[in-house]
Amino acid sequence: MLKIIWNRFKKNSLSLTGLIIIAILASIALSAPLISPYQPTAIDVYNVLSPPTSAHPFGTDELGRDVFTRMIWGSRISLKVGFIAVGIAIAIGTVIGAISGFYGGKVDALLMRFVDIMLAFPTFFLILAVISIVEPSISTIMIVIGLTGWMDVARLVRAEFLTLKEREFISAARALGIGDIRLIFRHIIPNALSPVFVAATFGIAGAILIESGLSFLGLGVQPPEPSWGNILTSGKDNLTIAWWLSVFPGIAILVTVLSYNLIGEGLRDALDPRLWID
Repeated sequence: MLKIIWNRFKKNSLSLTGLIIIAILASIALSAPLISPYQPTAIDVYNVLSPPTSAHPFGTDELGRDVFTRMIWGSRISLKVGFIAVGIAIAIGTVIGAISGFYGGKVDALLMRFVDIMLAFPTFFLILAVISIVEPSISTIMIVIGLTGWMDVARLVRAEFLTLKEREFISAARALGIGDIRLIFRHIIPNALSPVFVAATFGIAGAILIESGLSFLGLGVQPPEPSWGNILTSGKDNLTIAWWLSVFPGIAILVTVLSYNLIGEGLRDALDPRLWID
């Protein structure tokens, strides 16, 4: 089955391009200490707001720090936030959706009303409210994004459970005396994860955008630690004299988010059995 999924995925040239871009980005992020030409916090007062040159391909910021180096280290923040925040959201959403869809009745009604209440709050403003109360840090951002982004996953998992729990193989497992916990985690969840993978891909893109927005507002990753969002903040303050501070991180965010969305589109088509017969 994995071979079928991969063969269908690679037929989508845009999705395959997105996967290649993300693979390159991940390689750059993981090898940042080896490929960075400078230290991300190194200040050079003789090269303040220097335009792109051979020594500084992406120019320097208002403190003379190399933007190319800070972009490389900022990619680590984006990947970390995306994967960990979405991992938290998937874990919470999968458990709540599984319990809701498996047991149904009052349990389902209670959990789904809680999901509806959470969805009623604008996610970004809810995150802003929480961040304004606690001290901004990368760990706080990941946890808050995860705790406020699980609702769509819960609804997807619930929908899959409502269908799968009526299948013959679940009836056979019940007849063998298998308990509810084993039924949920051993037999149903593995068959309900296809839409979750797709949602996770889109979720990573959303988490990167949220982190960049929070850092841009000064509520995310705190200087001098680099992130694409706080590099954009420097660009906003020097927009008329240092265009490179806005252009390069903006392009990085655009390309990364677009690549994850393209991967999600490709996965959605590749994981749909109805499209396997051309």
